[in-house]
Amino acid sequence: MAITIYHNTACGTSRKTLEAIRATGVEPQIIDYVKTPPTRAQLQDLIARSGLTVRQAMRDKGDLYAELGLADLSLPDAALLDAMMAHPILINRPFVVTDKGVRLCRPFELVQEIL
Repeated sequence: MAITIYHNTACGTSRKTLEAIRATGVEPQIIDYVKTPPTRAQLQDLIARSGLTVRQAMRDKGDLYAELGLADLSLPDAALLDAMMAHPILINRPFVVTDKGVRLCRPFELVQEIL
């Protein structure tokens, strides 16, 4: 099975998800999405396939979220996507893609649904 993880090495949940994938004996394709972010179309596809809203796929922790005023619920999805494209650290993580689907693995145990 092919597995791709959009990973951030600084994130404990992302590291635990990667460990859970490796425990199956499969070495996933690891994309450091902060250094190599998905395209806007790829991000929209990940969000749609995971069944989330754009807002649910955004990381709302940290100073940047507040500084950019992203808690404003009147902001359209396009503005949220613009922020995630300009600042990939705002993309929640880790997204995992397998033949069985796409999940934002928070908590990391959600990866089991698609392994």
